[in-house]
Amino acid sequence: MISSAYVLEYHLVNYRRTWRSSALSTLVLPLLTMLGFGLGVGGYVRTGVDGTAYLDWIVPGLIASTAAQTALGEATWPVMSCFEWMRVYFAQAAAPLRVADILGGHLAFMLFRVLLTVTAFLLVAAMFGTLRSGWALLVPAVSVLVGTAVAAPVVAYTASVRSDSYLAVLFRFAVLPMSLFSGVFFPIESLPAVLRWVAYALPLWHGVDLTRAATLGVDPGVAGLWHVLYLLAWCVAGWFLAHRRFERRLVI
Repeated sequence: MISSAYVLEYHLVNYRRTWRSSALSTLVLPLLTMLGFGLGVGGYVRTGVDGTAYLDWIVPGLIASTAAQTALGEATWPVMSCFEWMRVYFAQAAAPLRVADILGGHLAFMLFRVLLTVTAFLLVAAMFGTLRSGWALLVPAVSVLVGTAVAAPVVAYTASVRSDSYLAVLFRFAVLPMSLFSGVFFPIESLPAVLRWVAYALPLWHGVDLTRAATLGVDPGVAGLWHVLYLLAWCVAGWFLAHRRFERRLVI
């Protein structure tokens, strides 16, 4: 655990030099998203969704989607760089660090980035008055869970490929459909039955439902426990897959 903290510190020190390049997008992107989707598209959806104003309804979906997108961004090209280009992981493996330390420290940094981005989005959402419940304070915790459920298996995938062209394939054929069919922009009940079951299988929909329940102050009931357990299953499975791939590449 202590060794993982050293790896996390390494990534934080690097981020201290580069944070300005992402700070603007972290603050501006939520604002543009709120204006574009929430107010722009929401102006045409005057009846709202299930009696809820469209802006209030879509914001939690956008927050969960932002958490997933941030985790995906950190779990793809930066991980590829640490293996193929900068070869940071190999340098760390040459030090007295275990594979679990290298993987755990980098995952912790990914979740730190998720937390920063989601917090910025929450602040913008609060300025627009779209957080209708004090349970919205749980949204960062839900976002970290969603981020882990997405990042861990994607790290395993990235560690399994040698060319970044496979990462582009991932975004085109996995990430984009997940963003469109996970209840972010419209209720999944309007989807055909087959696509609805696809949404149920994806981790993002569970995060969207939990986040929406928190911001709207709706009791998720037993479904909330199911969402948490399902996301934890993705986290655990992703960790073991990623750890196995890291071992194959780093342990001689």
